Amino acid sequence: MGETPFITVEGPIGVGKTSLTKAIAEHFQFHILKEIVDENPFLGKFYKDINEWSFQTEMFFLCNRFKQLEDINHLYLTHKKPVVADYHIMKNMIFAARTLKDEQYRKYVQIYHILTSDMPNPNVVIYLNASLDTLLKRIKLRDREVEKDMDPAYLLQLKKDYESAIAQFEKDHPDVTVLRFNGDELDFVQNPEHLTFILNKIEETILRRS
Repeated sequence: MGETPFITVEGPIGVGKTSLTKAIAEHFQFHILKEIVDENPFLGKFYKDINEWSFQTEMFFLCNRFKQLEDINHLYLTHKKPVVADYHIMKNMIFAARTLKDEQYRKYVQIYHILTSDMPNPNVVIYLNASLDTLLKRIKLRDREVEKDMDPAYLLQLKKDYESAIAQFEKDHPDVTVLRFNGDELDFVQNPEHLTFILNKIEETILRRS
């Protein structure tokens, strides 16, 4: 029997991770895992003052993502139920490395490795990227209150951080398939043909790995 699909969708803020994750879950009938964003009580404060609220924000996300992944352990590992998530736990390190002070970051890394040491690992990562203009337009379109104070310079730096992190991830995890899609060229929310193209690529990957 082949491996059970565990797909994660990643990319910078506003690129469409959750929308694509929902489409994948519906199309393939996979269990969906959506990260908690709006429930983070520190996020709005974070975008107004990154230095002051970064540690609280990142710790909230880390603990909640850990709890979510811990909850699917039995479902995925025991019952072999395919899963698609709109995040990869590695994103915590991307954000933490950019926003935390040295001592905070050192402690954070220790906690991160303790919590993630025995988590189930995805076998397919879908990486969505787009230009800063496209990301800003989509963030404005979805009109989340907590994102209204986001600095475009922060988003641009985050986009660059993602590029570096994904490139390193591919080197460190040759057994994981990384599918890249350009959000400037593919609008899978507004264009059904674009969505079909992506879903076909995912299906080909699942079949090839099975």
